[in-house]
Amino acid sequence: MAEPIDAVVVGSGPAGIAAAVALRRQGLRRVLLLEREDSAGGVPRHCGHPPFGMREFGRVCTGPAYARRLLDLAQQAGVELHLRTTVLALLPDAVLDIVSPAGRDRLQARRVILATGVRETPRSARLVSGDRPLGVINTGALQAFVHLQGLVPFRRPVIVGTELVALSALLTCRTAGIAPVALIESAARPSTYWPCMLLPRLQGIAVHYGTQLLEIRGRQRVESVLLQRADGSQQDIACDGVLFTGCFVPEAALVRASHLALADSTGGPQVDQFGRCSDPRFFAAGNLLRPLETAGWSFREGARIGQAVAADLRGRLPGAQQPLTIECAQGIRYVMPQLLSLPLGPYGLPELQLRVGRATRGLLTVSALGRQIWRQRLRSLPQRRILVPLRQLALPDGASTLRIALSDSSDP
Repeated sequence: MAEPIDAVVVGSGPAGIAAAVALRRQGLRRVLLLEREDSAGGVPRHCGHPPFGMREFGRVCTGPAYARRLLDLAQQAGVELHLRTTVLALLPDAVLDIVSPAGRDRLQARRVILATGVRETPRSARLVSGDRPLGVINTGALQAFVHLQGLVPFRRPVIVGTELVALSALLTCRTAGIAPVALIESAARPSTYWPCMLLPRLQGIAVHYGTQLLEIRGRQRVESVLLQRADGSQQDIACDGVLFTGCFVPEAALVRASHLALADSTGGPQVDQFGRCSDPRFFAAGNLLRPLETAGWSFREGARIGQAVAADLRGRLPGAQQPLTIECAQGIRYVMPQLLSLPLGPYGLPELQLRVGRATRGLLTVSALGRQIWRQRLRSLPQRRILVPLRQLALPDGASTLRIALSDSSDP
């Protein structure tokens, strides 16, 4: 008879590998890591540029080198890696339906950790009109073409977006000899930190803020795009490709098709500070929880969730029967986790993670039972991580809800 499975981790990116390694280091005997691709490492294996791995490995790595180090870490810890294995369904009692080259199967584990990451929003979901020629792709596809297949999908594309991933795309373009003709952003300022935007300027790439992509033109290949400025004027730019970057959403198709509760604000599963889902045998970690964090952040988060799962299997976590609900007022795009299981302890995530919906300057407050229990002056942009340390929250007895509010600086 096969040895019982202590935990199954779905997804072998930084969060998944860190969670699996943490489980093994906490003494779990059998930990399975499932990956649908034919190699482990997640998104970083596509990113042929630094910086990755400084905090994890004490040196700066390219994405592929970082992915190899992650794989080495998992193998050294004794994690059972199953490649080309796709999870078809999540079922109650930590049961997974899977398919692999060996055929269909059903796995029963004591706990499951979901770490399926994020994906970029494709053209179809952005509602960009025009023709359907070759040469319209996202960053993940570009990096797979260049770094995994040695192919160059275009030579003079227009890049859409200014999130950090757009800069990753620029570095990939430079590696492949691709010369973007423009980078456009619908907002009036970049999504990433403004010093990062020196990169396209140093490469001689025109950056257009307050600019929308209206239409893609071309028969067999992209020939041009039609842009619209904030003042309503339009411009046609010749190019041979369009690269959509960013606008990440959690890769939560399995969760949506399952019995697990979704958090509408993040698009990922609803969890408490341990990453525990509405079915307490399922946990989640990494960018499945919210878009988007770095590889290093996801790695550290995965390790914390792995430690929490090990503690849960030893009966050291508080129950999930009556968690504290966290509500967000207008102006806050999301909070993660959405629940707190009391009492707070040494395991799990140490902070509430927030994002605002627009450029904000004001006062962030947390209240319970109508009383303010935490406050902080805030100046932030939509893509900036905002953290509320849980250990600083003086939670009153009898509270069932936390309310997070944001007052504009002009408010009294």
